[in-house]
Amino acid sequence: MKKQLLPWQLALNSLQRNIPVMLLYVLHSQGSSPGRQGFFMVVNSEGETQGSIGGGIMEHKFIELAKEKLNAERETLKAGTIIKKQYHDKTATKDQSGMICSGEQTNLLYPLQPQDEAVIQQLIDSLQEYKNGTLQLSPAGLQFSEDIPSKDFECTIYSENDWIYTEKTGYKNHLYIIGAGHCALALSRLMQEMDFYIHLYDDRSSLKTFLENQSVHEKTVIEDYSELKDIIPAGDNSFVVVMTVGYRTDDIVLRTLLGKKIRYIGLLGSKNKTAQLFEHYEQEGIPVELYQSIYAPIGIPISSQSPEEIAISIAAEIIQVKNS
Repeated sequence: MKKQLLPWQLALNSLQRNIPVMLLYVLHSQGSSPGRQGFFMVVNSEGETQGSIGGGIMEHKFIELAKEKLNAERETLKAGTIIKKQYHDKTATKDQSGMICSGEQTNLLYPLQPQDEAVIQQLIDSLQEYKNGTLQLSPAGLQFSEDIPSKDFECTIYSENDWIYTEKTGYKNHLYIIGAGHCALALSRLMQEMDFYIHLYDDRSSLKTFLENQSVHEKTVIEDYSELKDIIPAGDNSFVVVMTVGYRTDDIVLRTLLGKKIRYIGLLGSKNKTAQLFEHYEQEGIPVELYQSIYAPIGIPISSQSPEEIAISIAAEIIQVKNS
């Protein structure tokens, strides 16, 4: 969340100091573009920047363009926004970004106005309270509401003067870590830099690694893991990692979640452990489609051993699923 907050805080601070400031936003992207839809940054006339639209020579070029516009006459700034498509291919006949990674992205340059200050303050307040909302950009200006959109991103561009971009603000994904041991602590520390609101559950209130974990947003002591049925919601934005103290409690968690359409469920354990668990399910007549999508053993195969290495393998798998 800090990555989202810092650019908006620079924007607000610049407006409050009457320093011309520009919003740079990736409205659309495809292929191997370094700047993905929703990437954004803020640049003011004094050269201060926060955020990123993809880095490299392209970002440098757009920062310089923004500074040039900001230092021009204010009447020029009021002329409107600029939309520029960039092709990451040196064989492109026009709009080359200077990068060769392939793909393309459509960048917006929007000069922030004094009337945007109140909207930005609303957005910052929402982000600081870990709430979701809707950011809307269009030729009509910047708008924010506390309504939660059905899609993370949506963009329609008819022309430079007729377009609309909407985005779900705040954390778009929720990570539920079940079990608060050493691997959970390492995973929490790693995932706190990602776009995940992190929930941690354990049935041991005095567990040292549970008490030490300051990287999650919520910590909950649960009496029985079967309670998770009413706690963890289904949906494409729910990711679950099961790493409780042992086989019995892992089994309780999985049985509780079987049948829920959750984007990702991963189980920590050896191949033998997971094979035995699923063999029991088969013997009981539990339909295979209810558990065949569970990632077990969890994580990409990198022969990880320490909690930190295991955390990296799990994080990589989660990101792979999220971005697929």
